[in-house]
Amino acid sequence: MTGIVVGPLEKIAELAVRHKAREMVSLIAEGHDFHRPGVIRAERHLTLAMNDITFAGTGNLVAPSERHVTDLIAFARDWDRTAPLLVHCWMGVSRSPAAAVIAALAVDPDQDEFELAARLRSVAPHATPNTRLIEIGDRALQRDGRLTAAIKSIGRGAETDGRASFVLPL
Repeated sequence: MTGIVVGPLEKIAELAVRHKAREMVSLIAEGHDFHRPGVIRAERHLTLAMNDITFAGTGNLVAPSERHVTDLIAFARDWDRTAPLLVHCWMGVSRSPAAAVIAALAVDPDQDEFELAARLRSVAPHATPNTRLIEIGDRALQRDGRLTAAIKSIGRGAETDGRASFVLPL
């Protein structure tokens, strides 16, 4: 079964090789340098430059935007699903779990948002999806507030050291 592999930046090479991923989404602050794992095809690597914040107007920080989410949805829908999609951010706690949920709904829109949120919580007790990404994704995917409510229903994730990774099954 193909799923979405989620983790922190420091583990992307290990996760890409272990799960045989060929495509990756990076949600990382502007100017943050890192090396794309060699097994990830350059043309199938989407970098979304943003900070892990929930509202715009925070100094020089870049808030998640409609454009970020639109690009994520388009990328996910173009994913051939023959191998897992790797999604990462700095710690794998907020931006990447939110992106994984949005991508999961983009490729399989018939899913129930509350079942998806429960699945996320079962595989990632530490996940606290970025609320701004979720709210924008909810609108972009025309979920009529259900995605936002579903993610809110699972509450804040458990404390973590930021080294946890998980696979969100589709």
